[in-house]
Amino acid sequence: MKTTYLILSLMLCFCFKSVAQDALNYTVFKNQPINFGGNPGNDQETTRLQNGRIVYKKVTVPNFPLGTDVTIKLSLRSNGDRWDKSGSCFVVTDTSKISILDVSKGEKTFPVSSTLNDKFGGVKASDTYSPVIELLRFMTPFGVGYYSNEEGKHRKPVYIPKWENEVVWELDISQLATLVSNTFYVGVWIDSWTKEGYNVDLSLVYSNRPRKTVQVKSLVNTISYVDGQSLPDFFAITPLEENFKLDKDAKNVKLYYTTTGHGGHEGGDEFIKIKNSVFMDNELVLDTIPWRDDCASFRRFNPTSGVWLKKDTASYIDEESHTYKTKEIKERIASSDLSRSNWCPGSLVKPFVVELGDLKKGEHILKISIPATLATEDKLNHWLVSAYIVYH
Repeated sequence: MKTTYLILSLMLCFCFKSVAQDALNYTVFKNQPINFGGNPGNDQETTRLQNGRIVYKKVTVPNFPLGTDVTIKLSLRSNGDRWDKSGSCFVVTDTSKISILDVSKGEKTFPVSSTLNDKFGGVKASDTYSPVIELLRFMTPFGVGYYSNEEGKHRKPVYIPKWENEVVWELDISQLATLVSNTFYVGVWIDSWTKEGYNVDLSLVYSNRPRKTVQVKSLVNTISYVDGQSLPDFFAITPLEENFKLDKDAKNVKLYYTTTGHGGHEGGDEFIKIKNSVFMDNELVLDTIPWRDDCASFRRFNPTSGVWLKKDTASYIDEESHTYKTKEIKERIASSDLSRSNWCPGSLVKPFVVELGDLKKGEHILKISIPATLATEDKLNHWLVSAYIVYH
């Protein structure tokens, strides 16, 4: 019995070592520029779209028949862009369907059935088109790297030892393992309108540890990846509804819902707490106010953030009397410190994960309702949302 137990232990140990040895770290981009009409970089395998605001590449990795854990890692440095911008890393797998890559190159157009209100094309899934699935939503910080030098020393609060040289985001995307195996396309979009833009590194890490895979179905994505797509400001007028069909019963269904509010002005949706209500088949499954109030913790990534002086009353220890006294001070408040609609400058945006249980074969309806603020010419309120389901 002891001999059998020892043999089994040695076999398990060997298996775990074998899995570890077969783990894969795949570099997609290394120091790749993303900008508007600027330096294209040196990677000949990278394709640039929208004048450089989107980069993508065809990727081939081994198949993992027993499944695998997958982690995405994205690093970003400003190359001269001072501002906070929306960013999205996405995957395209089924090239038999229309994709944003085809539309961006002018080879195809969005199907009418993917369009909302005859204006917002490519938002919803259809028989011939699937919105891209986001692997990672992120928000660039103010000027990290390029401006992390002496220029910003007078903006640096005392609690920060130094400005960071880059920002790094990591996220477990194991539920999307089937989409990032074999051959697929990975892209990164940053809403930069400067020639300088940013430089990014992107890698995918596969553990090769056996893990049960799930099916994935894209539902909606409102990000304006393509020239001509309108800014998604429609939530103030109408909810977003997507009718989709399941070809068979689905078990253990999970909804992944990513949302951020924008409108960078006083009273804009970026700075207002607004409820997001998500319904599946007319049943409320998510009712939340997406909000981040920890943005000051990202201050070390934001050297070019605007700073104001705010009067306040502070308590301090008097050196002579060794007692507490109070006096009026002026405290630095940075734009990057302000709370926002589910994001901070320099943060990744994690999806909300909603367990839906089992869904029957046939037709279903996803509905997203956000009582947003109306957009005007100078107040571009909008919500970037994307949603997909995974199931067995």
